[in-house]
Amino acid sequence: MPSSERSPLLLGIDLGTSRTMVLSNRGARATVRSVVGYPKDIIGVKLMHQTYMIGEDALKRQSYLNIHYPLEDGVLKDANDQASEAAKLLIKHAISLANPQPGDQIYGVLGVPARASMFNKNQLLKITQELLDLSMVVSEPFMAAYAIDQLNNAIMIDIGAGTVDICAMMGTIPGMNEQVTVMKAGNYIDLLLENLIRETHPNVQMTNNLARKIKEQYAFVGPTKEEIMVNLRVAGKPVSINLTREIQTACEAIVSEIVEHLQTLISVFDPEDQEEALQNIFLTGGGSRIRGIEDMIASNMKDFGTVVVRQVPDPDFCGGMGALKLAMELPPQYWEQVGHVSKSDK
Repeated sequence: MPSSERSPLLLGIDLGTSRTMVLSNRGARATVRSVVGYPKDIIGVKLMHQTYMIGEDALKRQSYLNIHYPLEDGVLKDANDQASEAAKLLIKHAISLANPQPGDQIYGVLGVPARASMFNKNQLLKITQELLDLSMVVSEPFMAAYAIDQLNNAIMIDIGAGTVDICAMMGTIPGMNEQVTVMKAGNYIDLLLENLIRETHPNVQMTNNLARKIKEQYAFVGPTKEEIMVNLRVAGKPVSINLTREIQTACEAIVSEIVEHLQTLISVFDPEDQEEALQNIFLTGGGSRIRGIEDMIASNMKDFGTVVVRQVPDPDFCGGMGALKLAMELPPQYWEQVGHVSKSDK
């Protein structure tokens, strides 16, 4: 079929501090670590045969690369040329994972943190204007709510690497007063866990990347019957160390602030709707995989009545699924009524 007759390629893109997910209306479903690496010197260029590397490939070579996470807290880390260029390379790579064909028109819906500023959104749209024919940025927890059809009397909690976004769904596009962004999230857990291990086991060789991998494998909150033994290295030699307390302490550190904002946010619902909303609390994002977090949040909300907290199906891709669903169901001429839109000037 000639490209002029082919339907646009529609993308749902969930931009994350740690990972970026992309889905398309043609069946693409991919993820990439939100990392761009540049060689430290000419030796790195020779080893790579290129001037930059993206995702896990970059992390595997970080000994001779300068590593950049261009999306800090889900938005552009800095307003400088290098950060913008790294973000552009990352988003361009994410789009390529959807396998666009020559001549395709590409429309994309992208997720940003709930309380991202207008400046943040405009920075992102300036980049996507060069990469997409039409782009729209919307709130990440709203995208997740759209994916699972929880658009009224529900609360979404999106636990990512850079932020935790909490959103009250009240049958309308959520406004600023119905959304909260908490800055203590997955990266905060990584840093705290790294520091706790260094304090209690000063001879262990520990990095932030290793702490993140330990968290992703063992994260839990609340009581546990099993001790968590992790193989680490001391002076290059393997040792097995009990990290149960450190992992529990680090993971539980984000819960109190989530509960505090949740308790405040419930008051934006009409009094007669609050009971239903408290029984429709959904967790999404990578942090929703922390074992026991649903029960701990519900337990800390017990004074409010019956509280039900559940993990969404497929929490890693839920936001991207909602973005794609929105792109497929909403005609482009209505996008400006939902989010902030940019059209290509190509």
